[in-house]
Amino acid sequence: PWHGSFGPILVDAAVQRALQRQPRVIAIGDVHGCLDELQALLRRCDYRPGDVIVFLGDLVSKGPDSLSVVQMARELGAIGVRGNHDFEVIRWHQAIKSGADPPVVGSEHYTIASNLQKADLKWMYSLPWYLSSKELSALFVHAGFVSGIRLGKQNPRLMMNMRSILPDGTVTSKFFNNWPWARLWDGPQTVLFGHDADRGLQQYEHAIGLDTGCVYGGRLTACILPEKRLVSVNARRAYFQYRRKHFD
Repeated sequence: PWHGSFGPILVDAAVQRALQRQPRVIAIGDVHGCLDELQALLRRCDYRPGDVIVFLGDLVSKGPDSLSVVQMARELGAIGVRGNHDFEVIRWHQAIKSGADPPVVGSEHYTIASNLQKADLKWMYSLPWYLSSKELSALFVHAGFVSGIRLGKQNPRLMMNMRSILPDGTVTSKFFNNWPWARLWDGPQTVLFGHDADRGLQQYEHAIGLDTGCVYGGRLTACILPEKRLVSVNARRAYFQYRRKHFD
């Protein structure tokens, strides 16, 4: 009999706690299969059910456990955008379905596509080129946007691959030190993006780059919205050797 009156009080307390916390959006840079670091980052962000996790692409490839990262993302109800490595996995899966031969030279993307669970593949197929949030005045994309072109007209290949926009307007996936695309983005929405480990953490008035090179031994970084608070954890080690190509 006593526990009957206890229940609603405990429930009310939990509801009040949830209301005070308010669900947050946790945007996360390129994970590249770094499962341990992802778990550590979510702990450091004080992740709770109700928070929305947004992956900025490239959950897979190069790191130690791509399959588990995708499974974890799906099980947490996370959303995300499609990165160039995610795209290659999807492309291989489509090729496998249509009866293509395995690659002559070993392909990690092929191996991942062959071993992902059906539900995890479905989740990867659902990843769009970009996401937008009116409430947060934010856009989420893997690589970037070309300023002055409306979102519906942006090129998907560039949204997954671009790093630089040269003074003559050339958009390229190459790293040109002085010409990051984000310097030209003038809002009004804030873009959160990944893909550019060379530049590391990037902070502009209307753009935040969160690829801090975890798989290369750097850090895994999140940005918590709406307050735009940055949280990161160190990589346990370098899982993949970085080949840096610099252009001025």
